[in-house]
Amino acid sequence: MVITTATRLPGEVGEAYRRVFLRLGADNVLPVHLDSREKAGDLRHAAILQRATGIFFTGGDQLRIARILGKTIFEHALEAASLGGVVIGGTSAGAAAMGEIMITGGRGGRSPGKNTVKMAPGLGLISGVVIDQHFAQRGRIGRLLAAVAHNPHVLGISIDEDTAIVVSPDGRFNVLGSGTVTVVDGRTITHTSASDLHPQPMLALTGVTLHVLPQGYGYDFKAGKPYSPGSRMACGPL
Repeated sequence: MVITTATRLPGEVGEAYRRVFLRLGADNVLPVHLDSREKAGDLRHAAILQRATGIFFTGGDQLRIARILGKTIFEHALEAASLGGVVIGGTSAGAAAMGEIMITGGRGGRSPGKNTVKMAPGLGLISGVVIDQHFAQRGRIGRLLAAVAHNPHVLGISIDEDTAIVVSPDGRFNVLGSGTVTVVDGRTITHTSASDLHPQPMLALTGVTLHVLPQGYGYDFKAGKPYSPGSRMACGPL
């Protein structure tokens, strides 16, 4: 099932991905466009989803995914499918929506400010994370750091273009592709000015831990550490 909720060109985008997945060997590909909460609450769409062996979210505007699908029958069916082992993935906005917290906007640039980023609840299919995309290409390190500064309990994960993370049921992810995945761990933060009322607009942030992981590397959510190629053992300090 290809879910085109994020895009305003569902016909074109759905058909493009239908052809892509057929070329990759899928037997049947069904684009589904849910553009209202009424449709997301229709039991017929949830029933179709229950028969899917793979679910893919296209790019577009991730806020549309949250606003239309959040806390609906369709979202509950998504959660059940995920727990049942169905592969769920997405690109761009579709990737951003996978996390517990979702970045919905914010300027690029390398200097994080207190108001650099806008956030909203995501679908929560990967708990305890906030995911950003087009990372290196659009200079989004500043807004990822700001997102984690405001939410140090979640792990910041940013993915370059032509790059992906594959999250396994055992609580790990592996990196695939030609770029890198940047992980920002806020648990080690010793000081942040994110909530200060001081007029200084730039963000102060100390003690944050950052990892850059290319293909072959991965991250263990339970251990809170990355691991290197050929090893399933987490490496490096907390």
